[in-house]
Order: sequence, then C-alpha cells, then structure tokens
Amino acid sequence: MTQERLNLGAWGEEQAVRYLQRQGLKIVARNFSTPVGEVDIIARNRKELVFVEVKTRRSNAFGSPAEAVGSRKQRQIIRTAQWYLAQQKSKLQPRFDVIGVMPDGEGQARIDHLPAAFDLSGF
Repeated sequence: MTQERLNLGAWGEEQAVRYLQRQGLKIVARNFSTPVGEVDIIARNRKELVFVEVKTRRSNAFGSPAEAVGSRKQRQIIRTAQWYLAQQKSKLQPRFDVIGVMPDGEGQARIDHLPAAFDLSGF
C-alpha cells in the first residue's frame, strides 16, 4: 500500500472519529487489532457498543466506500468484536456501523454513516 493511500485512510479515520464524537459517541478504541482481525473504531453510547469500519475513497469510480465492506470483511469485524467482548465484558448491545468518507472539493469530508449496516444474522 502506498504512503498516499495510508495517509488518505488515516485522514478518513480521523474524520470519522470527529463525526462520531459530534454525534455524542465516546471513542473507546482505535485500530483495535487481534489475531482474528482489526476494527477501525470502537465507540459507545449509553446503550450500544459500536464497532465501526471506515472506508475512505477519493471518488465513487469503483463504488461507494461503504460498498467495499463485503461479507468477508463483515465476518472479520464480527470475529474481532467477539474477541473484544470476550476480553472486555460489557452489558452494552453490540452494533456494527460503516462510515464512508470522501474528500469534497474544499478539503472537507463527506461522511456517509450507515448505522447498524450489518448484524450477526447470516453469520
């Protein structure tokens, strides 16, 4: 992966964190990595523990950022969430969100937030 793509991804994750904080969520962890996978952001509100996958793209030429989170990636995020929940006991309900980030013409972020984008059904 090129440095430019790494920088774009880091920028997108930072924009997603700011967005979630503005929505009232508290960031619990970033880039949580386990032997079974990684999740970009773990956040919480009063009722839910939110596992967030962030996809950043420069354009929709190859589909929207959120479309890049297919069933394989969803399974990996779910396994990572299960690992996290086994280590950090929580009474909060897990939720799986996807945030797509694209830069607009003025260097600002366009955020596409899909709360509860997928769940445990079918896995």
